[in-house]
Amino acid sequence: MKNNTESISNPAEFTERFINQTNSPVFLTGKAGTGKTTLLRKIVETTHKNTVIVAPTGIAALNAGGVTIHSFFQLPFSSFIPEFVSNGLVSGNTKFESKETLKRHFHFNKTRQNLIRNVELLIIDEVSMLRADLLDAIDWTLRNVRKNNHPFGGLQVLFIGDLLQLPPVIKPEEWSVLQKYYHGIFFFNARVLQEQAPVYIELDKIFRQDDQLFIDLLNNLRNNRVTSEDQRLLEQYVNPDFDSTKEEGYITLTTHNSKADQMNAAALNSLKEQSIIYSAEIKNDFPPHLYPLEKETELKVGAQIMFIKNDISFEKNFYNGKMGVIKSLTKDEIEVFFKEENRSITVEKYEWNNIKYTLNEQSGEIEEEILGTFVHYPIKLAWAITIHKSQGLTFDKAVLDVSNVFAPGQAYVALSRLRSLKGLVLLKPLSMNGLVNDHQVVSYSSNKAPEDQMKLYLDRETSRFVYNSLVQAFDWYDYTTKWATFELGFKNQGPKTEKGKDKSWVANQLQTVQATFDAARKFQNQLANLFSKEKPEWEFIHERVQAAYQYFFKPLDAQVYSIMKRRYEVAKIKKTKSYFEELEELEQEVIAVVHRLMKGRLLIEAIVNQKPFTKETVKSAEITNYVIAKSHSIQQELRANRSMMDEMMEEDFTDVLQLIKPKKEVKEEKVAKKNTYEITFDLFEAGKTIEEIANERQLGLSTIEGHFAKLIQQEKIDITSVLDPKRISEIESYLEDAEGKTLGMLKEELGDRVSYAELKWVQASKML
Repeated sequence: MKNNTESISNPAEFTERFINQTNSPVFLTGKAGTGKTTLLRKIVETTHKNTVIVAPTGIAALNAGGVTIHSFFQLPFSSFIPEFVSNGLVSGNTKFESKETLKRHFHFNKTRQNLIRNVELLIIDEVSMLRADLLDAIDWTLRNVRKNNHPFGGLQVLFIGDLLQLPPVIKPEEWSVLQKYYHGIFFFNARVLQEQAPVYIELDKIFRQDDQLFIDLLNNLRNNRVTSEDQRLLEQYVNPDFDSTKEEGYITLTTHNSKADQMNAAALNSLKEQSIIYSAEIKNDFPPHLYPLEKETELKVGAQIMFIKNDISFEKNFYNGKMGVIKSLTKDEIEVFFKEENRSITVEKYEWNNIKYTLNEQSGEIEEEILGTFVHYPIKLAWAITIHKSQGLTFDKAVLDVSNVFAPGQAYVALSRLRSLKGLVLLKPLSMNGLVNDHQVVSYSSNKAPEDQMKLYLDRETSRFVYNSLVQAFDWYDYTTKWATFELGFKNQGPKTEKGKDKSWVANQLQTVQATFDAARKFQNQLANLFSKEKPEWEFIHERVQAAYQYFFKPLDAQVYSIMKRRYEVAKIKKTKSYFEELEELEQEVIAVVHRLMKGRLLIEAIVNQKPFTKETVKSAEITNYVIAKSHSIQQELRANRSMMDEMMEEDFTDVLQLIKPKKEVKEEKVAKKNTYEITFDLFEAGKTIEEIANERQLGLSTIEGHFAKLIQQEKIDITSVLDPKRISEIESYLEDAEGKTLGMLKEELGDRVSYAELKWVQASKML
């Protein structure tokens, strides 16, 4: 494994290592523009841990690629008192839950319980908006569902956000009650974090600004240390008569939605061009509160817009916050002009997914299931925007209407959206009285530990993480207990019942489990001795773990096969449903034991081979495909067993084989990590039509047709696979006569003689 001292100077790399090598909570922060979101995505892509992302609001969750806190933990929208109070409290219009009353909401089904129990890393994004009482409610939920009284039920939590940006929202009547239990309402005031404080890591390299004068000003504003020189500097940019609607490229940042909406509507109405309304394509479950844009977008030629997403294509034509002007519009096409670059692009639609997390019980991994999609052009009118909605955006030119900021941090958020002071206009001088940051936040923001302390902490916590992982890998107390309980159910079974026939088999299996359990407990004691030394002898530990793995894996692996096979044998026998479910529960438990053993071995191998803990080094194809391989072996045995074939109808035998197929094939997980064009390409390669791909991906036909244009341009798909040569020649002749026209204009001229998709495909083939 790479020396920890080499990565401490790079906070992003250190964070990634700390997450993967320890189980300690982490608070990842940094000024605006330091790359927190980029690091979040990298951690999710590379971590070996089962990960779930949550956020306080729907839009924040959508942007982070996760779900809301309330939906994942099924929490009521109430304040939380972190003590046992038998009856709920109501103050005015506010309801309060307590530890006692919140437990009444824990109606998690088995699937949800298994999901929560298998989470290893919980990422909470936009933590500046997270209230202390909500975090304690999360902690209380996790302890109960996971049956683990350690903070957060024993899982690791990564908090991400900038506390000097937008704060939590709390009503006076809520705080009048909660102040009896909390010193403040920020997440770090939560009681659970008094038990185990997160490691404070700050990203300090700013990517958005490179003007040191501006960076210094932002730092002073952020830390509530605005000097007289800073004030004089800002006064140079005050221009109360500036009209952003008459100056191209400027966006006004204001404090209220109504004002931003009025400015955008007035500016759009002032344009004489005819408007076109574009509607989102919404498929299946995508509730309105998650819409990243209004369902309908009204545009005119000459309208000032901004992009609200980064371009995911190879061209990288735009980024989140990039400004442009509508050059031309048809019902099929939007063309945007970038004045400073003197070029135009045709805007492609973007897909947002409403997801839920599911547990693949065959592989033990948490996966994403798409519930619904929202497809729209990733642009919005941009004469004005609220400061709140500007978080995460970058502007070259902005007019700030922030003289009446109503929350600490708003002025900092607004100013930090700009790349430099060159594009700044202030309508009024900033009132320094409105810029006071919460003293608790400023105090907490000074918690960054010295580098030498962080190095030692990472080394110590890495050893602790490996030790705990190995102890868990060689602990099958729950599995042994389940077998003992299972065996008790056979005492009153007659020898002629299907269950009674298995008495001797069950007795032998229980004997094997108990023997391995006793031996594993002794090995756990050995591990405790080996890790009690100040510096673990990794080579020797590796040798002992390998020997233990070889000893225990064989009998446990045999049990997986035996239990799985027996479950399939009783699957088609009448009146055996409860027995089938008991076997299934045992099977899932022993598979979890085997998976932990496999991962524990890989962890220690990574240590001695000096490799980082990542998805590549700590997860293997052997682990992922373990259940599938067992299923295939049983299929072969069942097919070879002619006596079984004689007893079953061919179609019945096929039904049994269906039972032994994993609920989700492994290839689905791999596809989910690809970009949207690659997923479409894989489905096309699998022989699916454009219509079938659209249905399977829950996307509109026009969206998939747009994917095909990209794939044709990238030479992944030959145009002759979607159009015959004669049709291609015909469309090429249309394009030859269309000099100076966009495809949308050409389509309007040609009408029903050609589709917009056909034009795009042929044009894409000419761009190779």
